[in-house]
Amino acid sequence: MPKITWLVLSGLLMIAPVASNGGDDFSQNEMRGLDEEVQEIKSDVLSIAAELSRLEERLLYPSNTQLAVFVSLADGEQFRLDAVQIAIDGELVAHYIYSFKELEALQKGGMQRIYTGNIPTGEHELSVTYNGKLQNGKDFSRSKTFEFTKGVEPRLLGITLADAEFGNAGIKLGDW
Repeated sequence: MPKITWLVLSGLLMIAPVASNGGDDFSQNEMRGLDEEVQEIKSDVLSIAAELSRLEERLLYPSNTQLAVFVSLADGEQFRLDAVQIAIDGELVAHYIYSFKELEALQKGGMQRIYTGNIPTGEHELSVTYNGKLQNGKDFSRSKTFEFTKGVEPRLLGITLADAEFGNAGIKLGDW
C-alpha cells in the first residue's frame, strides 16, 4: 500500500504544475481581456467628455449671441504690456495682467482670447484700456471706445495694441 500511495502522490505532484500553469494562463488571458475592456471604457469616457464639453459650449454660448474678443500687439511693438481691461456696454467683462512669457508670446505675433460671452444682437459699445511701460521706462495708460454691431452670427473681434504712434490712442479694432 505504501507503494500505491507513493505513485499517487508522485502523479499528483506532476499534474499540479500543469494545472497551475493552465490556471496562470487562464488568469493572464483574463487580465489581458480586462485591460482591453478598461482601455475601451477609458476611450469611451474621453469621447463622451469631449462631446459634453462641445454641448456645454453650445448651451452656454449659443451662436446667435456669442462674442469673442482677442488681443494682439502690432507688428514690431516692444513696449511692456502690463494689463488690459475690456468693458462691453459699460460693464467690465475682462481684466487680465500679463506675465513675462505671455508678453513675449504676444510680441512674437501671438494672440490671446481675452473674452468669450453672450450679448444680444444690436448695437454695442466696447471700451478697451491697457497699461504698460514704454522702452524709455515711462509708464502709460491708453483707452478707447468703439461702437460695433452684433448680428445673428457669432462675432469675433480683434484688438490690436501699440504705442501712441499707432493710430488713435494706439488701439485698433477689427473683425477676425
